[in-house]
Amino acid sequence: MTDRMGTFRIDVELENPTRRGPRRLVTGVLVDTGSELSWIPAPVLESLLIERFKIKRFRQATGAIVERWTGEARVHAAGTVTPDEVVFGDPEDLMILGSRTLEGLNLMVDPVGKRLVDSGPAPAAAA
Repeated sequence: MTDRMGTFRIDVELENPTRRGPRRLVTGVLVDTGSELSWIPAPVLESLLIERFKIKRFRQATGAIVERWTGEARVHAAGTVTPDEVVFGDPEDLMILGSRTLEGLNLMVDPVGKRLVDSGPAPAAAA
């Protein structure tokens, strides 16, 4: 799903890293490289019994500062998976796939094709 501003949305699946198996599909998640963490509706994470472990503060694009719980989830997207810290989103929050999740998935944004593509080999230190 795309729009005229160059952004796009994808479908992702979430899984509890301590209770592997059941997954929840979340459709229309905005790919946002300007957001560090991924924001998922709290009821989705709660349905998977993902535990809240930390309250963090976030500055929104409007300048407002909000507090939200975070927890750990396995994020499945574009044929790959990564464990990551995710935000328990409130009803008014956007659903976002953030930059840290993209890095963990080893994916990057193809802005022309408006899709996610493999980032290739990860950098490593020389011996």
